[in-house]
Amino acid sequence: MVKANTGDADRVKEAIESLEGVEAAHIVAGDVDFVVKVRVDGPSQVKAVTADGVLQIAGVEDTKTYIAMG
Repeated sequence: MVKANTGDADRVKEAIESLEGVEAAHIVAGDVDFVVKVRVDGPSQVKAVTADGVLQIAGVEDTKTYIAMG
């Protein structure tokens, strides 16, 4: 889940989708602005996508990560 503070949602979505490991990014209405699906080999790689990738995009304020195990 990604919270952003920008009027340029399309730019943020494209930047998120360009990150390695991102399968899909959807603009949504509600408490968050994007739902992003990531596929990585293990939980430790989630940091590379979120902290080192998504959070570095201009306009992104916060992320919340949920990991599916199975």
